[in-house]
Amino acid sequence: MADLRTNFAGITSPNPFWLASAPPTDKEYNVRRAFEAGWGGVVWKTLGEDPPVVNLSSRYGALAFGGQRLMGLNNIELISDRPLATNIAEIKRVKRDFPDRALIVSLMVPCEEHRWKAILPLIEETGADGIELNFGCPHGMSERNMGSAVGQVPEYVEMVTRWCKQNTRMPVIVKLTPNVTNILMPARAARRGGADAVSLINTIQSVIGVDLDAMAPMPVVGGKGTHGGYCGPAIKPVALRMIGEIARDSEMVGTPISGMGGISNWHDAAEFLAMGSNALQVCTAAMHYGFRIVEDMIDGLSNWMDTKGYATLPDLSGRAVSRFVPWNQLNMNFRTLAHIDQKSCVGCGLCHIACEDTSHQAIAKQTGPKGRQYSVIDDECVGCNLCAHVCPVDNCITMVPQPVESEMTWLEHPANTHRLNA
Repeated sequence: MADLRTNFAGITSPNPFWLASAPPTDKEYNVRRAFEAGWGGVVWKTLGEDPPVVNLSSRYGALAFGGQRLMGLNNIELISDRPLATNIAEIKRVKRDFPDRALIVSLMVPCEEHRWKAILPLIEETGADGIELNFGCPHGMSERNMGSAVGQVPEYVEMVTRWCKQNTRMPVIVKLTPNVTNILMPARAARRGGADAVSLINTIQSVIGVDLDAMAPMPVVGGKGTHGGYCGPAIKPVALRMIGEIARDSEMVGTPISGMGGISNWHDAAEFLAMGSNALQVCTAAMHYGFRIVEDMIDGLSNWMDTKGYATLPDLSGRAVSRFVPWNQLNMNFRTLAHIDQKSCVGCGLCHIACEDTSHQAIAKQTGPKGRQYSVIDDECVGCNLCAHVCPVDNCITMVPQPVESEMTWLEHPANTHRLNA
């Protein structure tokens, strides 16, 4: 059976599945139940200075798509609204009772060195395994010059990270905001500041929708709304791309990555690991299905690793990174052709409509033994994959790679006037 034990920046846990800093990790009661369910670690909901912030009553907005609830979740909740001393006491008790689990404390205070120096010893005394600097929150706290207001400025990221490294023995994880043009800028700044690891992605600045009766963004608070942080399965593609960018960057080599952003099952977890994550954080899926979801994640990942021959997490982590390349390094001679399996085709015509109206008119409509029948016009097919994606029947339309005599990237292509050896 695959060994899921995790060593992340010196922080050990029995498996890579940690709960992210969010409502599920807001208090001792939740965290105890999470550990009893099997989670390998938690990042305690972000702590700040006293007096604690004030959270609103209406906090969440949700996006459903194709019959799936919570495809995306938007929240306008802030950091912990419980007294700092209460959180400190609870963290100490939980870590005492679950010494084998990773317990990280998320922190956010104003960008003044003395304020960071004041809170760090309080966290150390709890016995926590590390701290995560919340440079990602895109609402409420950012208007107070914290959260993403820090994470969007590399100089601030480096400065605060360095303060923390100079004033604590604990590993320092920097949580990055996706609300930037280039994720490498704050990531490299965290590395320059001495960060032991980075975690990403935090939530994406968003408006989930508009209540057309109240004529206000959702969730509606007393007739008004605001932007919030977007998370859930819908942000997974953004997370994978940003994690891959960091994992393949020469300046970030060796920096552990805690990946998050839409992990809902073991398959998602395997993808995040393959793209360079060394540990994982989950939030929305736990809020949707409860803490017991981790059992399926652990079993599913372990069983899949067994079938693929990956004995440990390091065997899997980063396996896809070398194949994540810039567009100009792809083989331009590569070609696929669509193939329709007539036995499984239900004759819905979605492939024909999509190709005829919006693509390359490469699917012919005919009359066959079953009535309507569709076939691919090979000479017109460019292998774009659209027909396979719109087809409602699994594996009815497959993309068949064609023989390739040689490889040619854009760097050598005759159409590139700046090609190598031109």
